[in-house]
Amino acid sequence: MRTYRFFHSLFRALFSIIFRWQVIGAEHIPKKGPVILCANHISLWDPPLLGAGIDRPVHFMAKEELFRIPILSYFITKFGAFPVKRGAGDRAAIRTALKLLEDGKIFGIFPEGTRSKTGKLGPGMPGAAMFALKSEAVVIPVAIIGNYKWFRPIKIVYGPPIDLSAQRAAKPGSDTLKETTDLIMAHIQSLLDQHRSS
Repeated sequence: MRTYRFFHSLFRALFSIIFRWQVIGAEHIPKKGPVILCANHISLWDPPLLGAGIDRPVHFMAKEELFRIPILSYFITKFGAFPVKRGAGDRAAIRTALKLLEDGKIFGIFPEGTRSKTGKLGPGMPGAAMFALKSEAVVIPVAIIGNYKWFRPIKIVYGPPIDLSAQRAAKPGSDTLKETTDLIMAHIQSLLDQHRSS
């Protein structure tokens, strides 16, 4: 935890000085209990930005190839990342994420599954919805706005929790999963539309 706090402070300083960041809506993050942060994905900077914007530690999935690089593996592990095999249903990574939520932690995920090359929000993959439906976590949509150019502003917006009571009460299945995915993506898009011009 001490190492996480060190990097948390380091990234906060970096984003403040180099990217002139603006953090909006951090008050929407519950003080305790499980939370899923669902954000758009535009850069490799997104995970540390997502975590640095709030006080509670955030855990992430990261592709397993990164954990084969000794120094990088050490740092991303200390900053809350755990490995996932891309392109396959990695049951171990899924269990890790669900256990984190069961333990009342915060889990950050990018529902698009990959970085957007255009900056526009892409279609959502079902992973975020699956975690939301299999847990009682508060689901927070997040919009990352900017391009990470030095001394250009970057904005991170944490939205109000998404009401998933109807989806959680519905019969489990592909239709419910898609409906939940679409709802999460719609909330992210709404934040992007609202704050890009503000």
